[in-house]
Amino acid sequence: MTETSVHTDSLPGTVERFVVHWGEMGSSWGVNRSVAQIHALLYLSESPLTAEDIAERLGMARSNVSTSLRELLTWNLIRRVHAMGDRRDYYEAEADMFEMVRRIALGRKAREIDPALAVLRSCVAEVKADASVPPGIRKRLSAMLDFTETVDRSFGEIMRLPAPTLMRLIRMGGAIARFAGRKSHRKPSRGTRSA
Repeated sequence: MTETSVHTDSLPGTVERFVVHWGEMGSSWGVNRSVAQIHALLYLSESPLTAEDIAERLGMARSNVSTSLRELLTWNLIRRVHAMGDRRDYYEAEADMFEMVRRIALGRKAREIDPALAVLRSCVAEVKADASVPPGIRKRLSAMLDFTETVDRSFGEIMRLPAPTLMRLIRMGGAIARFAGRKSHRKPSRGTRSA
């Protein structure tokens, strides 16, 4: 059985299609296909599943499921739950879509943006102390650091917004872009001269 196929007997067609597609999307984002498929299955599951349930439904090796579950736990996208009288671990996904996307974004920032910022800050500090570095290089590194820090600050501010506020802003996205564009492209009035 290939990595993208699932047991069609145990999953409705729509669920299977979503699980396979989410796995392909995961690969595009640099996430292991099995990890993404397990996440998709847990996201759509109406009740928590054991690792054995997941392995059976997706046709995956139990060891692959265990490894993938650990990664999903690290990303904080799923949680381990227990059933009364049952010693097995069950798993369920974060069902709130907004919270799920927030966790993914924060995880990616920690893995990608934060290390880049640390290196840029270090490079800028080094070139300031090294008179042999040409001014053009200093300027470019400083500009990149300034831009990255600005994006990082904005991201932090956005992530701290309450979900309803952020959803309103997202829905207003086009209107905000048009408003901001109008401000920066305003023509001078007839009575004023441009500088």
